[in-house]
Amino acid sequence: MCYNESMHENFEGKVINIYNSRLLRFLKKLGYSVVLFFVALYLLSGIYTVGPDEVGVVKRLGSFVRSVPPGVHYHLPYPFETVTKPKITEVRRVEVGFRTIYPGPPARYELKPEESLMLTGDENIVSCQYIVQYRIADPYRYLFHIKNPEVAVKSAAEAAMREVVGKKTIDEVLTVGRAEIQTETMTLLQEILDRYDSGLRVIAVQLQDVQPPQEVMSAFKDVASAREDRARFINEAQAYQNQIIPQARGEAAQIIKAAEAFRETRIREAEGETERFRKLLEEYRLGKAITRERLGLEIMEKVLGKTRKFVFDSEAVAGEVLKLLPLSKGVFGDE
Repeated sequence: MCYNESMHENFEGKVINIYNSRLLRFLKKLGYSVVLFFVALYLLSGIYTVGPDEVGVVKRLGSFVRSVPPGVHYHLPYPFETVTKPKITEVRRVEVGFRTIYPGPPARYELKPEESLMLTGDENIVSCQYIVQYRIADPYRYLFHIKNPEVAVKSAAEAAMREVVGKKTIDEVLTVGRAEIQTETMTLLQEILDRYDSGLRVIAVQLQDVQPPQEVMSAFKDVASAREDRARFINEAQAYQNQIIPQARGEAAQIIKAAEAFRETRIREAEGETERFRKLLEEYRLGKAITRERLGLEIMEKVLGKTRKFVFDSEAVAGEVLKLLPLSKGVFGDE
């Protein structure tokens, strides 16, 4: 009986040993599989995609390694290599002088006078709220040469706008010079960002609102009204000038033309009289007596032609009845 029990105990021990050894091998295989699984997951974590509007910038232990175009790529898993994917086609904006609280409608804004108030070239204070639009031109410089791009753009935009406005008069800033101010500010801001080696490209600078400070708004409105009245009076005077000057020039030209015509008439008449006198002189030289008699008759014709003429019968003058033959108009055709 003892023998059987010892044999039974030996058998159970062998079974347990076999079971333990198999379990141990299974656990080892399972552990290897788990380790391989996590290693595979770790290695697969290096697969990444770059969008069509992005550029992949790969850093190895914090240092720039390469840039990759849009598509599927692979890098060494973290922490060996990391990827930053800035959007190079996205147009970013910075608001200077105000902040948009709610885009609306209706939109609500918060003014920032410490950013918008600036001094003009004629020593007047003006408030300028404007927007700067920019995008990433060089991802490497954008990521590694400036720490906070938005703050850098806003600070540079303030400096550029203050410099440009400081060279303009308040009339130019409030009225006709806004487009020129935007262009000059954009150019100067780009120069500043290039000196920073920021890798940013300025798209536009847009003035949203330009006005005097609230404390002097009423005075500026009065000045603007007076300037509008002055411009209106000047335009009315110019309109009257444009009307009266051509009229006077036309009358002067008419008088000059009439004088020239009178001069030509008198010259032609004088030339005709001169020619007639020359002809008459030639005739007089050919027959002086006949010429004198003809001239006398012509003079009598001119003198008597303007008077009323009566013909009397010499024999009837002494009688009681006066025989009169009136040579008036209707009988011989003249007076």
